[in-house]
Amino acid sequence: MTTTTAPEAALDDATLAGRARDGDVRAYEQLVLRYQGPMFRLAAKMLADRGEAEDVTQEVFLTAWRRIGQLHDEAAFAGWLYRMTTNRCLNVLRSRRVPADVDPDSMATERTDTRPEHAVQVSSQLAALTDALRLLTPEQRACWLLREVHGRSYEEIAEIVGTNTTAVRGRIARARAQLAEVMQPWR
Repeated sequence: MTTTTAPEAALDDATLAGRARDGDVRAYEQLVLRYQGPMFRLAAKMLADRGEAEDVTQEVFLTAWRRIGQLHDEAAFAGWLYRMTTNRCLNVLRSRRVPADVDPDSMATERTDTRPEHAVQVSSQLAALTDALRLLTPEQRACWLLREVHGRSYEEIAEIVGTNTTAVRGRIARARAQLAEVMQPWR
């Protein structure tokens, strides 16, 4: 017995987004499967709260489904999702009264490592980085995460956060400098 994969899985974003805009639920499901991980990781790092990140990710995909008809360039689907996720996270951060004290990395699946001391060191470094990220402004955090973790270009980030590339470069430079200072003991 052979299993076949859904033909939609092999299609590019533009084709899937076009089909989803025409009401093809299976095509949209493929886009969700493709992007739910990256969107959740972005939200988790921005918000430092797994529950809020799950909520934001779910809201973003529901909103995207409802508004996919407004997407005029199917090839821009990924950027559109990153923009919605980033903006929703920034809104959540602005509405908070007290910073979150939950570390999303501590809730991740436990890693099995053959050298426990190495695992402890890596875990400590990740905790220190998460704490350092909280010290950045929400805008700096968004720009740094989109560039360093998600590999987006300066132009894409500028479009996502609604500013120009000069401002993005400045935010990333300030974030890098601040993170380098805070993370100095780990070098």
